[in-house]
Amino acid sequence: MSVILVTGGAGFIGSNFILSELRRRDDVRIVNLDCLTYAGNPMNLAGLRGDSRYLFIHGNIGDGCWLRNLFERYRPEAVVNFAAETHVDRSILGPEPFVRTNVMGTCCLLEEARCYWESLPASGRKAFRFLHISTDEVYGSLKLDSPPFTEENPFAPNSPYSASKAAADHFVRAYGHTYGLPTLTTNCSNNYGPRQFPEKMIPLMILNALEGKALPVYGDGRNVRDWLFVEDHCDALHRVLTHGRPGETYNIGGHCEKTNLEVVTTICRMLDAIRPKAPRVPHESLITFVEDRPGHDLRYAIDSSKIEREVGWTPKETFETGLERTIRWYIENPAWVAAARSGDYHVWIKRQYAAQ
Repeated sequence: MSVILVTGGAGFIGSNFILSELRRRDDVRIVNLDCLTYAGNPMNLAGLRGDSRYLFIHGNIGDGCWLRNLFERYRPEAVVNFAAETHVDRSILGPEPFVRTNVMGTCCLLEEARCYWESLPASGRKAFRFLHISTDEVYGSLKLDSPPFTEENPFAPNSPYSASKAAADHFVRAYGHTYGLPTLTTNCSNNYGPRQFPEKMIPLMILNALEGKALPVYGDGRNVRDWLFVEDHCDALHRVLTHGRPGETYNIGGHCEKTNLEVVTTICRMLDAIRPKAPRVPHESLITFVEDRPGHDLRYAIDSSKIEREVGWTPKETFETGLERTIRWYIENPAWVAAARSGDYHVWIKRQYAAQ
């Protein structure tokens, strides 16, 4: 079997990628390394218990000795790096964990991957891939009438989170250029779908609306994001991993620009149809505008023409079909929701919104 080392695979996108790959292939074994911070949830992969193709290991990408042992023991043919702190609001409150994981952790992972790769025979070095998952936020903010981001846009990160991801992207590129490590980088737009941690906007709005709580919208709600269903993203990552050109960067977007207010009102209207007898129908009555966050980027948009042209990927889900699937998943998985919202989640929500 081929072995893929996935880092951060208990998180939202990582767990969906693992499930997607194991559905797609019978000849692959996935070793999932995750340190299980607040957003890492073993329940995301509970359905894989007993599957010999999947192995979970509790560990940190910043531990070089631990990584070295993993590479030597499991001999992966690819590394797919999802491990990251990802929430902009948390990075504003405290940047240091983002530097530690996203920059220093990625550097440690790159170095151990390089040492392992250099030890391989020529055929193994040729086949090996290091796929790094990043974000469109590294490019900064667009004006409303500006063309979407391409892979040629200069980096201009505006939050501590995006700055840490930009630094990681630069290190991945440097390891490819300096050492010849066969690296690939993807920069994706805003993901949504099942298993997303409830602090992110779409699950936060779904769950608050279901409970009749306020739906906090930053500023005037006019900030624009490009939305990508997570399963479409995972399909794109598979294609990049198997057909992408080493050394290249690929933007992955959903062709779906929406203002934050449009997203929230769409959720409300879908919930009105799904739960017409809910206590607070219409759910739009729950929308509450709160003070904007510092440095809030106006607009992100992705030009995906390169990945479409080179590996033949395009998104399959519309925003409406993907959002309905997402809403129904959260309704149908109350145990997952309860577990995800325990502990640190409540502390953070209280800190973030108590004064609003």
